[in-house]
Amino acid sequence: MNLSPRMRWKLDRIREKMRGIFGGNEPPRPKLCPACGTLVGATATRCHQCGASMTFSMAAASKSLGRLLPTTSPATYGILSLSCLLYGASLLWTMRISGFQAPEGGGISGLFNLGGIAGPVLAIMGASMPLGYNLAQPWRFVTAVFLHGSILHIAFNMWVLMDIGPQIEELYGSARFLFIYVITGIGGYVFSSLMGNFSVGGSGALLGLVGVMLAITMGRQSAGMQMLRSQLIKWLIYIAILGLVMRGIDNYAHLGGLATGFILGKMMMDRPPAGPEERKRAYALGWVAGLAVAASFAMVAFAILRGG
Repeated sequence: MNLSPRMRWKLDRIREKMRGIFGGNEPPRPKLCPACGTLVGATATRCHQCGASMTFSMAAASKSLGRLLPTTSPATYGILSLSCLLYGASLLWTMRISGFQAPEGGGISGLFNLGGIAGPVLAIMGASMPLGYNLAQPWRFVTAVFLHGSILHIAFNMWVLMDIGPQIEELYGSARFLFIYVITGIGGYVFSSLMGNFSVGGSGALLGLVGVMLAITMGRQSAGMQMLRSQLIKWLIYIAILGLVMRGIDNYAHLGGLATGFILGKMMMDRPPAGPEERKRAYALGWVAGLAVAASFAMVAFAILRGG
């Protein structure tokens, strides 16, 4: 008797259920690697393609986490989201303790003060302080990178992030890009706090990205690299002039981030990780940076709760 495809499918499902009820011995099936998706043997403990563990690996965990973020430039969008979320929280806190206040001054001064965050709020949430304070509370080197002092401050920084971040993330891979952003931000605030500054913002990390790109172009004589290098140098000159003319810009954080980025650009290969070992190292760097950010804000939350 010829059975229809639908009837055969139903019979197969019934047969599988009966096998499960009566303990049928079905041979183990091949599995997919949780990291790279390669088909591996049923009894394999590691993927023969990428070397990832079949039970747990940083690569698999990173891939699972990546499903929660955009498929393109996930680290860049993650940094953008966290920075905006923290700015919104700090603005609400400022309005709660001091109410809505019109920006002080007029013209450009009023524009810069629009949506300004109270200094005590920034201090509690993890602003970078003079070196003695930061050494006692080292999470401030990290948390300050994601805090901002006004609407114009975060708008300008996030515009620059979205302009250059995806390009560098594509070049280095998301994990190493996150590591670069966090480490250059820390480098900027180490120098800033050494100079005794109270400061917040991602501009040190953004200058770190510029430093990475500058390092990539050094020693390369192609027309494209020379053009990019000249553009970066012009941009750095403009930023330096702006920092000298305008008040409130942390030039030391800029300089520290730029130097840290340049050093990293010389040390790291300017291409996505290739091969199992390189991918493992890249994932490890990304997880170190991500856990450092999470742990730093956990310490801030603990300090707030303890103080409250």
